[in-house]
Amino acid sequence: MTAVLIIVPLSVPPHEEVARMARFVVNKCDWASMATISTHDPVRGQPFSNAFSISDGPAGNGTGTPYMYLTHMEISVQDLQVNPQASLSVSLAQTSYCKNHGFDPQSPLCAHIILSGSVMEVNGSEASVAKAALFSRHPEMIDWPTDHNWFFAKMNITQVWVLDYFGGVKTVIPEEYYRVTP
Repeated sequence: MTAVLIIVPLSVPPHEEVARMARFVVNKCDWASMATISTHDPVRGQPFSNAFSISDGPAGNGTGTPYMYLTHMEISVQDLQVNPQASLSVSLAQTSYCKNHGFDPQSPLCAHIILSGSVMEVNGSEASVAKAALFSRHPEMIDWPTDHNWFFAKMNITQVWVLDYFGGVKTVIPEEYYRVTP
């Protein structure tokens, strides 16, 4: 018996549906670059960017809220303890979409989203939601060392920036972002 891999092309929302595009990209992406303000010499006070695995829930059925699995041992998390304000940047460049269409990762046609807000630990039932969202898409996390004292966190979104077409960045307020489905 031979396994057959069926590849379904990624179909993105129309660029006029800005909030939907933002939700779509956040849901399709498995990682983000998080920018913090560094608290570490020699770059204290300067922007500092680092990659983090994220998940807003099951593919095609996300909540829009990016969850993360963090440890205080991580340098960017130490920055967040001083100033929880951060930005998360996600791009369809991490999917096959841009390559399949011949779009450079910097091209506006290779949609990228920047979420601004604050990162905070989640507890209780929301931690259970975060755990399910992250471990379903990043199963390796289950076996990470327990002595790192991992915890679940989320981005509390205050602004959404969308670049998915020529003509400049568009903004979406959180209420509009959460109102649509990906």
